Amino acid sequence: MAPLIALFAGTALARIAGLLGVDALDGWHPALRVGLALMFVLTGVAHFASRRADLIAMVPPALPRPDLLVTVTGVLELAGALALLFPATARPAAVGLVLLMLAMFPANVSAARRRLTLAGRPVTPLGVRTVLQVVFVAAALAVALGG
Repeated sequence: MAPLIALFAGTALARIAGLLGVDALDGWHPALRVGLALMFVLTGVAHFASRRADLIAMVPPALPRPDLLVTVTGVLELAGALALLFPATARPAAVGLVLLMLAMFPANVSAARRRLTLAGRPVTPLGVRTVLQVVFVAAALAVALGG
């Protein structure tokens, strides 16, 4: 749930900053880019912090080198977050992040089916996780297609 909170809170705070005179954040599209970037910083850092072992365990068993996959996806999330902050790179970054989220979703399915834990708690149930995924992908698509 923390990524959803980061997305909404980051977007709202950025929008407020735009309304208060920060020209770069004047509008919903730039504010959404900030919220999405904050979300991906949060999730990207998790690939290298205390939840790393849980994320490695989430990788479907059929895939090789889960540790490397978690590292690469974490780097891509962080790079995408940074690229979202610049208008010139925001759209391609958003498209790349949509593709990354779609590629990583099977790990969430696998984790839910195998009843894994994340930070000592059961992973988000698959139905809820699917709804969250749709929200995250929709936000990234809004950045990619918006103006």
